[in-house]
Amino acid sequence: MSVRTGSEAKGNGAPTVKNLGRAVFTDLQKGGLSRTLRRDMEELYDFYLDEASRERLKNMGRLRRWIKVAGWLVRSLILRLPPARRLLLLGAFLLLFFNDVSIDTGRVNLTLSMSIFSFAIVLVILMLELKDKLLARDELEAGRAVQLALLPRDNPVLAGWETWLFTRPANDVGGDLVDYLSLSADGLGLTLGDVSGKGLPAALLMAKLQSTLRALAPECAGLAELGRRVNQILCRDGVPGKFATLLYLRVVPGDGAVRLLNAGHMPPLVLHEGQVHTLPPVAKPLGILADAEFVEQRMELAQGDLLVAYSDGLTEARSPRGEFFGEERLTALLPALAGLTAEEAGRRMLQEEAAFSGDGHPFDDLSLVVLRRVV
Repeated sequence: MSVRTGSEAKGNGAPTVKNLGRAVFTDLQKGGLSRTLRRDMEELYDFYLDEASRERLKNMGRLRRWIKVAGWLVRSLILRLPPARRLLLLGAFLLLFFNDVSIDTGRVNLTLSMSIFSFAIVLVILMLELKDKLLARDELEAGRAVQLALLPRDNPVLAGWETWLFTRPANDVGGDLVDYLSLSADGLGLTLGDVSGKGLPAALLMAKLQSTLRALAPECAGLAELGRRVNQILCRDGVPGKFATLLYLRVVPGDGAVRLLNAGHMPPLVLHEGQVHTLPPVAKPLGILADAEFVEQRMELAQGDLLVAYSDGLTEARSPRGEFFGEERLTALLPALAGLTAEEAGRRMLQEEAAFSGDGHPFDDLSLVVLRRVV
């Protein structure tokens, strides 16, 4: 993803007609402009119209629907602006209904076009909104750099196992946590967490969850105890209305046993001899109930078995027609991954999701932890 930095946003000097012409020519050379515009219009529609409004539009005729959409979009735009800019925009609309003003001084006859004044006001509002967006983008880019620094750069290495970790935020920063921690006796802890919501608030709570797990996991022999202590801290220090689901796996070299802590997350899928197996969810998400109870689960993997842990960004990926990728499609895909390495299996799932979703913007953060027993 290309993100403009502060210096790029401000430019390297005064803008010139030559620079503007070069930028426009480059835009025209890029392919897929109509597809990009269509996607932008769809995102505009989804952002400014709530679910209830979209449902009402389905039962309207085409002409009435277009009139309603135009009116609702303008209303939503005005209401989302800051008060001063809202008044400026309303003033710009009102100027469109005024006749041009003529001023005759005897020597000079001037005609002032109200539509030009209206356009100038809208342009000023656009410049102010763009300035706010670029400043916010710079802050998000700095936050993204910090978040990437907190996440592992490499896949962990453990004798007898292959591992592959992946995470992709829907926005500049995300609320999914993918992490690993080397433990005593050469053991390994693998984490996949999903904080409710997206963007900066979810990313901040994700960092809190990561630091808490890294501090407590080495000293908690039992995973039920780990879940209880992490949950108490998130209930005490978390944000009201925010919670996190967590899947924590613990493996050791030379043993096919996988110990699990599942706090409200989708259970991992295991491919064994062409069949897909899983475990039932057993606990509430973290940060909801301070006295919640947690259970340690256990799975046994044979040589060649594949374990896939995922966030709902995979199963809730949407096609251009609004269909969900779904758990059934994921389960049906797994047998085709037999014999692949952990990385090959993970990338195959991403390819299937990308082909299903098309070029639309992701609706949610997507994360994967793939574990394969090789000995």
